[in-house]
This record gives sequence, structure tokens and C-alpha cells, in this order.
Amino acid sequence: MKVRARAAALIAAACCLSIVLPAQQPASAPYTVVSREARRPLAVRVVGGQEMFALDDLARLFSLTIREDTVAGALTVTAGAQTIVLSPQQPLASVAGRMISLPAAPVRDGRAWYVPVDFVSRALAPGATPRIELRKPSRLILTGDIRMPRVAARVEPLGTLTRVTVDIAPATPHSVAQDGTRLIVRFEADALDLGDLRVPATTDTLQAIHLGDAPQTIALDLGPRFASFRASDQSAPAGGGRIVIDLMSQTEAAPPPGAPQPAQPVPSVPGETPPLLDMPPPGGLRTIVIDAGHGGDDNGARGAKGTVEKTVTLSVARRLKAAIESRLGVRVLLTREGDAAVAADQRAAVANNNKADLFISLHANASVRPGVAGAEVFYLSLEGYGEQGQRASQGSAEALPVVGGGSREIEITPWEMAQARHIPESTTFARAIEATLRERGVPISARALQQAPFRVLVGANMPAVLVEMGFLTNAQDEHRLSADDQQGALVQALLDGILRYRSTAAGTR
Repeated sequence: MKVRARAAALIAAACCLSIVLPAQQPASAPYTVVSREARRPLAVRVVGGQEMFALDDLARLFSLTIREDTVAGALTVTAGAQTIVLSPQQPLASVAGRMISLPAAPVRDGRAWYVPVDFVSRALAPGATPRIELRKPSRLILTGDIRMPRVAARVEPLGTLTRVTVDIAPATPHSVAQDGTRLIVRFEADALDLGDLRVPATTDTLQAIHLGDAPQTIALDLGPRFASFRASDQSAPAGGGRIVIDLMSQTEAAPPPGAPQPAQPVPSVPGETPPLLDMPPPGGLRTIVIDAGHGGDDNGARGAKGTVEKTVTLSVARRLKAAIESRLGVRVLLTREGDAAVAADQRAAVANNNKADLFISLHANASVRPGVAGAEVFYLSLEGYGEQGQRASQGSAEALPVVGGGSREIEITPWEMAQARHIPESTTFARAIEATLRERGVPISARALQQAPFRVLVGANMPAVLVEMGFLTNAQDEHRLSADDQQGALVQALLDGILRYRSTAAGTR
């Protein structure tokens, strides 16, 4: 009698929990199940604010067997050799004896059972053969060996060029080629899972981005002043890939149809946008290294609204790199291309190994006092290095034996003393940047120009500065450092500082 009573109670509880009113629930767009053979829709029901699939629909698509045990109050789903047990009363599932959580318990409507969408990824997919992959943002379920990388793009107008960054997950072989008034990016895939491809505003070189004529391609519609492009590949986190495509603009105005060709080049229109190339004079700048501070597990400072230093420094570094390349024609390297941890000495080593002419380390500051704000520019202090630092600043040479006999004077600078001899040039560089930050209206700290023994500057064997672009712990600075237009103003000020230093350094030769 006790067993029958318990069974009756379980059945009653299951019936009570399965009461839903489908007609009162909002409609929801279906998912698409994609395989090499076909694309099939999979209906979605919203129950209690939770999107759900009918178990019968999943059974037809993935060859599942469903058995309801009313006495035990459980549902058993068999997928090949895998057994999944569900309880109508609990948002849990037992998968091959291992308990996993679900966002909601299964519910019943009439004779049909519904399970939350995440049942597919959490319970069904781990042991499925062939593979099953749920992609909620795209409302897709991939099955089998179909190759369908996720692709998203963002667009940054950067002076005379437009930068298109295409992220691919997972990394997929691809090619970029011009086809008339379009650039076609073709992937070695069966199809593409397209994310956000919107262009925030058309530019002279880019009108739109969209799926190409083939399902494995995306197309970039080029603007009327497009001149040329360059494409490069970068690594991305979690096994992804990244394509950076720079669209260069024409630097001269095109004459109207039928107009005679001018004897001299048309001068560029005055304004903020500089000509595409302003090549440095002989002996001028050839290589600049920009260091985006922090990265990886090291987030750096964080603002009250969640702005993270490592993200700000990388964004400004990328923008500054593009601005320098387009204005000066100078080789620019970043110490990190993505969210990666890089040791302080390795950052200086990138500059040293590439014989950089300048080194700029970008950071964002923090303070226990939220009122402290403004940018600050630092160069290395020799305080604490004593007489050794003074000797290094003057340079020294040692006579070393060479093959074949005799000796040769070799200038030797210890790593920790490399910056010492460049202090005068670093001082000039820091003053130039501090001045152009003021001129461009960038908020400046009361202590705008300082010396400090920063480790990242110590090993740099060239003029080097560290720029604290503002305080993330200050509300106004946090907003400024996360806004696109304000980052653009900061980049322009840094570029002006580099140009001013170049002119000053050339005048002292």
C-alpha cells in the first residue's frame, strides 16, 4: 500500500508540474539543425520564460529513444550507448551516472515532454556520435563533420585608412582577394556562421560587409576612394584566428570626367587627415615599438563601470599603430597582438631585438582617491642605480679577444642599464608627448611629467617613455578612455608627440 501511495503521489506531482498554457507564451524563432546533407528547422517553445525543445522533435532528429517511468517519476533518454535520466521535479540530469545541472526541469504539455535548450549542449552533446554542437547566439545546432566557423567583423576608421578586423572561431584557412569593387574573403569551410557584420558608418573606402555569393565567403563592398589594401593574419584566444584588413584611401582628388589632367599633383586638402605617407628623412625613425600594458591574467586597473586597463591599452595601441603606419610609413610593432601575458623584460626585448628607434609603453592609472585624474608621462629615473648608472649613461667599452688573435673594443651595456644612456633623449621624448597631450586638450594630471624606475623601461636600449593615459578610478577618465572618439584624440596627441620629437631630434644632429 505504501509503494502504491508513493507512486500515486509522484504521478500527481508530475502532472501538477507539467501544467503549461502554450497559447499564452510568446513565440520564439526556431533553431536550425545543420548537417552536410540538409538544414532542418527545430521548433522552440517558451515555458515560464525558458526556451525549450520538444523531446519528440529531438528524438526524430538525433535517433533518440524516450521511455517514461511514471512509477519512478523519471524520463530515460537513450542516445546510442549513452543513457540520460531526467526528473520532472528537478533541473538535473544523470548522464552515464554523472549529475549535471539544467536551467529548468522538464515540463509536460499533454502527451509531449519539453526540455530546456541547454539540454542539447549539457546532456546530449558530450557523448554524441556523430558530434552535436549547440550555438545559441546563432540559433544553430551543428551535427556531423560540417565545417562552419563563426565569423564576426568590426570596422575602425583610422585617418586615411579603414581597418576591418575579422575574427574566426575556430581558426580556418582563408584567402583575401579583390574582385572588381569588392574584396572577397574565402574560407575553407562548408558554410559560415555569421555574427555581427554591420558597418557603423560608411567610409570613403568601405560601404558594407555581407555574405558573399558563395556560402563560404564574405564580401567587402569598397568605397569610391579605395586605392589598395593589405591583409595580415593574427592569432586569437581559444584557438581562434583573426584577419586584419587595412583599406587605404586615395590621397589625391580625382578630376571630373572630361577634365584635362593637371600638370602637377593636386595638393591634399588641409585638415586633420594627413597624407598617406610622410616618409622620415635619412637617419630618422624607422621602427617604433608600442607596448600595450598588462594582458592575460593581469587585468591591470579596473574602473567602477568595469573598464579594464589591459583592454584599453590594447585598443589604443592598435589605433596608434595604424595612425603611425599611415602617416609616417614607419614600421610599427606591438609587444602583444591580443590578450596575452608578456613579461616586462620581454616587452623591452621586442624593441631591442628589432632595433627600434622609440619605445612607448601605454597604461591606465588607479588611485584610492576617485578625484585624482589626468594623463601622466614618465621616463626612467636613475635613482637607486648609483655610480653604475652614471657610468652606463656615459657608455663604456671593453677589449675582447677575437678569432685570429688580437682584440677588439666592444661596447657592453648590462641589460638593467640599457636605458641609462638614453635618459636625455627619453626626457626630450617625454616632454614632447606631455606638450602635445595638453595641446590636444587631453586632461592632464597635476604631476604630468615624472621620472620613475619602471621595470619595463629599464632594459629598453632606445628613447623610451611610459604614458599613463588617465585614471580608471576616476569616473570622467574611465568614460574618456573607453570612448572611441576620445581614444582617437589621445592617439592623435601621441602621434603629434612622436612628430615633435622627430623634428627636435633631427635638429640636434
